[in-house]
Amino acid sequence: MINEIIKGISKLTSSSQDLTPDITLLKFTIVNACLVGDKNGWVLVDTGLENSSDFIVDASLRRFGKDNPPKAIILTHGHFDHVGSAIQLAELWDVPVYAHQLEIPYITGKRDYPLADPDADEGLVAKISPSFPHRAINLGYRAVTLPEDGSIPGMKGWRWIHTPGHTEGHVCFYRDPDRTLIAGDAFTTVKQESLLSVLSQNEHIKGPPAYFTTDWDTAGKSIGKIRELKPSLAIPSHGMPMQSEKLARHLDMLFLHFEGISVPEHSRSSNTFFNDSPPR
Repeated sequence: MINEIIKGISKLTSSSQDLTPDITLLKFTIVNACLVGDKNGWVLVDTGLENSSDFIVDASLRRFGKDNPPKAIILTHGHFDHVGSAIQLAELWDVPVYAHQLEIPYITGKRDYPLADPDADEGLVAKISPSFPHRAINLGYRAVTLPEDGSIPGMKGWRWIHTPGHTEGHVCFYRDPDRTLIAGDAFTTVKQESLLSVLSQNEHIKGPPAYFTTDWDTAGKSIGKIRELKPSLAIPSHGMPMQSEKLARHLDMLFLHFEGISVPEHSRSSNTFFNDSPPR
């Protein structure tokens, strides 16, 4: 019942926002996706929930016109709120779906994700998370591994960066000239474990959604990798974009205090990643 309510909220509150001349953020309240490119060529980054496809198609028609499908669908990872419309849209547009090689088993029906952890947080979303879909989808031949050289098909000037921890094959997308980062679930700017926080979109820098994160040590190291890039604009999959000095300060804080900010108490140990170096 709660899952149906969440899907309904997502559909009713769907909206879009142009962030740059070539990036449109698609906001489904529960999760974000992006249109990246222009009328000469574009891609869809992540696909939202299973009821997000109509809005995505309408948004792409408004932005790119009729008979102008994307070059590809690009995934940050394979969790249900990122691949919900992947099969339907890939078939509609007859396009490949790219993901890191470690995510391929989860989008080709070969391996399921672990069940979510309801004890990761006291928030309602965390508590109901074991009911979220965790089984693999099967894109078949449409699932393609991202190129080993770091390039991204259909996203000229961008490169993918392996940022595991939330999942084995989680990736972010980074454009060096303007230091724009599509962060996926590497970190969030909303407390994703709390339904009230998700609905209000109150700003709250945090690590990846705790109930689905499998390796906290690696997730912390991925924040360090992102911080070293010094992004000027970060577009997370959960929460609103963040930029400039505010983003730098928040990444410093998240990196230096990752365990206290992000890691569930029952997952903390003396081996959990942390760093005591001073902020930049």
